[in-house]
Amino acid sequence: MDSGHLRQLDATHIWHPCTQQKDHEVLPPIPIERGEGSYLIDIEGRRYIDAVSSWWVNLFGHNHPRLNLALKAQLGKVAHHIFAGFTHEPGIELGHRLTKLAPAGLSKVFYTDNGSSAVEAALKMSFQFWQQSGYPHKTKFLSLTEAYHGETIGALSVGGCDLYRRVYKPLLQEGYQVQGPDCYRCPFGLHRDSCQAQCFAHLEQTVQRHHDSIAGIIVEPLIQAAAGMRIYPAVYLKKLRDICDRYRIHYIADEIAVGFGRTGKMFANNHADVSPDLLCLSKGITGGYMPLAVVMTTDAIYEAFYGDYQELKAFLHSHSYTGNPLACALAVEVLNIFEQEDILATLPERMQTLSYRAGEFEALPHVGEFRQLGMVAAVEMVEEKNNKSPYPWQARMGLEVYRRALDRGVILRPLGNIIYFMPPLTTPKGVLDEILDVAYECVTEVTGQ
Repeated sequence: MDSGHLRQLDATHIWHPCTQQKDHEVLPPIPIERGEGSYLIDIEGRRYIDAVSSWWVNLFGHNHPRLNLALKAQLGKVAHHIFAGFTHEPGIELGHRLTKLAPAGLSKVFYTDNGSSAVEAALKMSFQFWQQSGYPHKTKFLSLTEAYHGETIGALSVGGCDLYRRVYKPLLQEGYQVQGPDCYRCPFGLHRDSCQAQCFAHLEQTVQRHHDSIAGIIVEPLIQAAAGMRIYPAVYLKKLRDICDRYRIHYIADEIAVGFGRTGKMFANNHADVSPDLLCLSKGITGGYMPLAVVMTTDAIYEAFYGDYQELKAFLHSHSYTGNPLACALAVEVLNIFEQEDILATLPERMQTLSYRAGEFEALPHVGEFRQLGMVAAVEMVEEKNNKSPYPWQARMGLEVYRRALDRGVILRPLGNIIYFMPPLTTPKGVLDEILDVAYECVTEVTGQ
C-alpha cells in the first residue's frame, strides 16, 4: 500500500494520541515501515534519527537482534496466560533480578501494563497500607507543580501539568500540590550544581501542616520530564527521604521515564543514594518492544496486605495482561544486555558528546539554557534572554523546530518551547553529533538568528 493511500485511511479512521488532529492537515503522520538501530525508516525509504527514543521507551535501538531473539524464543513457549494462581519463569527471573538492581529494600515486585497503571497501583497500595495499619486518616497525596505521572484519573490527580489536567479537574481526587523545583528560573538565584535545594521549603512547610493526612509524596526523581526536562539536584531527594521518614509518609518514586540508565546510573535514586517506599518503572523496561510496568515495594508494605482471606486485606488490583510472558522475557534480556555489554560504562563518553555543545547553544541569543543529566538534555528557547521570558505558547516555536528537523531526517518532538534529546543509550557518537547539528541549525533558523 502506498504512503498516500495509508495517509488517507489514517485520516479517515485513526485518532492519534496527544495530538490536535487538525495539525495533520498540514503535517500528516509519517507511515513507518521498519527500524534499524538509531533510525526509523518510512514506507518510502526515508530515514529518521529517533532522537526521542520513540517517547522515551527505546533503550538500545530499533530492531535489536538480541531482543528479537528473546521475543521469538518466548513466542515458541507461550504468549500469555493468567497471572493469578499461575506464574512463569520470565516473570520470576525478572522480579528476582530487579530486586538485586533496585535501591536497597525494594524486595517485592507487582506487575502492571504501563506507566499510568503503575502509578495507579502505587497510589492504591499506599492508601490501603495506611487503612490497614492504623492510620485511616492518611488519605491524600502530595505532588509537585508541573509533575507528570500519567493520564488515568488517579495519575492525573497527582499530576501538575495543567495542559493535561485542566478539562478533567472535576473528576480528580483532592490532594496537596506544592511548587516544584525550577532550577533555570530559581527564585533563590542559585544553581542546581551547588545549591542545597532551598526550594524544598515549599514541600516541607506543607508536610509540617498536613502530615497527618498525607499517605505519600510522589515525584519524578531528578528530571520532571513532561515539564520540559526540568533537572534538579539529588539533595532534593535526600531531603524528601528524610521528611518522609520523620512524618511516616511513603516516598513514591516515578522513575518511569528516568529509570534504566537514562540519568547515567541505573536508577535516578542512585544519584542520591536513597530508596523510595514504592518505585514505579516502565518505558525502557522492555527496550521499547512491548508494554510492561512494575511497582517495586518493601517487605513492610507487602506484609500489611498478608493475612487470612477472611481478613479482606489482599490487594485486589489486576490487569488482564499482568505479567505478560513475552514482555517479561524481553525485560530479562534488557537486563542481560545491560550486564553483558556493560552499557552503563559506555555512557560517559556519549554524555560528554551531548555536554560538549552546551556552550554553543547557550551562546545563541534566544536560548536560555542547555541542561543535561546523563543521556537526557534539553534546549530551552526564550523570547527574551535577560529576564528568561518564554515565547508565547501560541507561537509554537518548538513545533517549527520539529518540522524543520524532520526535513533534515531527525525526530525532535518538542515540549512547548523546549527541544530535548533522549536518544537510545547505544546511539553512536557520530549520530549524536548529527542530532545536535540539526537541532542547532533549526533553533537558529526558527529564532531568527
